Parts: sequence; C-alpha cells; structure tokens
Amino acid sequence: MTAQPIITNLAHSDSSPWMGIVVILLLLLQTLLIIGLQRSRLSNKRARKALKESQKELEAKIMERTESLHTSNNLLVDEVARHEQTGRQLRETKLYLQSMINSMPSIIIGVTATGEVTHWNAAAENTFEIFSNEALGRNITDLLPLFPVTLNAIKNSIRNGEPHAIQHTKSDEEEKRYFEITIYPLISSTQQGAVIRVDDVTFKITIENLMIQNEKMYSLGEVAAGIAHEINNPLSVILQNVQNIVRRTDTSFSINHARANELGIDFHQVNHYLQNREIPQMLDSIREAGERSASIVRNMLEFSHNSQRKTSLVNIKHLIEQTIALNRSSYPKPQNDQTLQIITEFADPLPPLHASAPELQQVLLNLLRNAKQALANSAVEQPTIWIRTYSQNQHLVIEVQDNGPGMTDTVRQHIFEPFFTTKELGSGTGLGLSVSYFIITERHQGTINVKTAPGKGSIFIIQLPLQ
Repeated sequence: MTAQPIITNLAHSDSSPWMGIVVILLLLLQTLLIIGLQRSRLSNKRARKALKESQKELEAKIMERTESLHTSNNLLVDEVARHEQTGRQLRETKLYLQSMINSMPSIIIGVTATGEVTHWNAAAENTFEIFSNEALGRNITDLLPLFPVTLNAIKNSIRNGEPHAIQHTKSDEEEKRYFEITIYPLISSTQQGAVIRVDDVTFKITIENLMIQNEKMYSLGEVAAGIAHEINNPLSVILQNVQNIVRRTDTSFSINHARANELGIDFHQVNHYLQNREIPQMLDSIREAGERSASIVRNMLEFSHNSQRKTSLVNIKHLIEQTIALNRSSYPKPQNDQTLQIITEFADPLPPLHASAPELQQVLLNLLRNAKQALANSAVEQPTIWIRTYSQNQHLVIEVQDNGPGMTDTVRQHIFEPFFTTKELGSGTGLGLSVSYFIITERHQGTINVKTAPGKGSIFIIQLPLQ
C-alpha cells in the first residue's frame, strides 16, 4: 500500500485541521525522500562512473607499468645474454690463445717483475718436464736454478722497455745445441711483467756454418786451378829429374856401366861413393816430397768445378770392401800394439748408387786414414772402426765410427775447413776432410756430418741421395 491512499483515508476519516497539517508534512516528507533517493541514485551513478574511470586509469597505468617492466625485463635478458656471449667469447678466445701458444715449438714463459711465473706453455712442460700447475706462482729462479735468465735481466728489460736477447749453448753427449733466449717486456699500463721466449736455433746455426763452409769452398776453388798449374810445372820437372838421376845411378842398367867405361870411371866405385854419402836416400826424400806436393795439388784440384769426372752405378758394398783391402797395411799401428778391428755392417739389400766411384773411394780413404791415425794416438783396449751402410728416406747412409779419443767442440766446428789440421807440422795438409766435404756436398748433392765428444770417439755420417 502506497502513502497516498493512506493520507487520503486519514483526510476523510478526520477533518480536523491537525490532520491536514500531518498530511502536508507527510507529503513533504515523501517528496523529500523521493528527492533524496533521486539524488542518491544520481550521486551513486556518478560515483560508479568515476570509479570506472579510476579503474580504467588504474588498469592503463598497470598495463603501462607492466609493459615498462616487460621492456626492462627484455632489456635485462638481452644484457644477460650479451654478457654470457661475451664471457663465452672471452673463454673461447682464452682457449684459442692458449692453444696457439701451446702449439708453438718455442718455450713461452710469462713472469712478473719479481720473477713469479704466470704462464707456462706446453713446450716448457715437455722441455723442463714440469707441469703447468706446478710451475705457476713459483719464482723462475727457484723453479729453474740453471736457467740462464736472472731477475736483473728481467727487471732491466722491463725498465728499459726493450727486448733483451741471450745466446745459450748446451752440450750433451751427442752434439752441441744452441738456444736463443729473448726477454720481451709486457706492454701494459696495469701491471709489469715479461715474456721469456726460448728457441732452439741449432738447425739455423748449422745452416749458417754450412753456408760459411760453402763460401770457403768456393773461394778456394777459384784459386785452386791457378795454383795447381803454377806448381805442377816445376814439380813435374823435379820429379822427372829425380827419376832420371835414380835410373842413371842404378847399377842394374848396362848403359850406365858403358857410359862410365867410356869416361874411364869405375861405376861401382861411383855407386859406392853415392851410397856412402847417402845420395839415394836424399833422392828418395826429394821424390817423396815431390809426390806429397803432387798429392796436395791433386787435392786442391778437386775444388775446381771444371775437373773431369765420370759417374756410374756403384756397388757400395764392393767399393767399401775394396777400399779396406787396398789400404789395410798403409796406416800406423795403435800404441798398445792391439790388432785394429774393422767391422762392416751392410744392410741387405743395398740399392745401387749413381755416383763417382773414385771420388767416393777417396772420401772413404780419408775417413779411414783419420780414424786410424786417431786410434794410433790413443790408448783404448781394443781399437775398432765400424763401417755401416743402409738406406733411409731415399738416401744411402754410410757411417764411419771409431772408438778413439774423439774431438772437442772447437775442433769439430773447423774440421771441414781447408788447411785446418790437428796433426803435427808436416804430418798433414788439412785438405783431406775439406776435399771429402766438397765431394759429398757439391759433387753428389749429399751431406756429411760428424758426432763426437772427448773420450767418446767420432762418427762421420754421409747421406747420398739415391735419385
């Protein structure tokens, strides 16, 4: 039931003025309630609208913040990825650099200014037989007490900012080796240090010595022919006249007796006088000196590129056996009168060699003569010479070894030089090994080397190409 019918009923039921006032008041109250409800509805509507707008603004801000956070997160993810990629590249670069340094044949050692080892490559591990984890952090002077690098050298190189080179020589039982040590200062503004590089330059030094040797050979070859011609002419006259004097004083020739009788001279008395005055011995001395001079001239002529030579297929085994038999009794005996043993070792089969047999025989004779002379001046219990022949890497190898006194390194460096000899004056010309070197290297495009040490004997190694 609505308020209007109730008010109407009250008006009809009682016509008192107070009732009218009550009705009016009720109507006013009803109107006010309606207006209040309407306003409340409008206010609620506006509030809901404002709430929706606020919600939309909040959602927009949340979306914007979410988008910003998402963008920041993506940037952070990209940055992390870049850092990971950079770290991976740095690790790969470090491993690559380590692989490069470890692949180098040179010894690479990194040190601080105080000598503390910071890097130790694979070559250093193999050479010094010290692992990297054992070397890092230790002082190089404590780690390698015999290493020819001092703290002063490291500090001087760092202070001067320039590399410092050291030449080092190491001798072992077989051969002498040469090393080049260089200290490089680190170019860095954050820390001071140095890099030590060690290179085995034995092959380089050997090649340089061979080049110097070849220059000497060529220099001697240019003058050998001229000297030989100048000496040969008077030498041939001397030898020919000595031969004629010997024949004309020989009692076995009847023509000498006939010429003496024509002059009224007793030829036997003349011969007795010559024998008494040792004239034949003098003539023999002149002949021996002349033949020795002729031998020197022939050796010098071997350096001439225009000398005649013939090559053919050589049976090297037969050539060596022939050489040994040819000169078995022509050398001095050892001091202790022990029988000299010559032991031959031939590989089977041996390929034929295209070479000059007389020239190779001359080389072998020189090597045998030197070995026997060395053994004659030594006191070994059983003097022995070994001759080995075998093929290796398309080369025929001939080794002549003795158990004599050996040679010092100084002598070894000069034995192939012309006119160098350790024999007494008048006992050798110093051309035998020089000629042998020339024959092997220039005439046959091979190599000849020697391994020796004092008290260890000597071994000459000849390599001749088979093709």
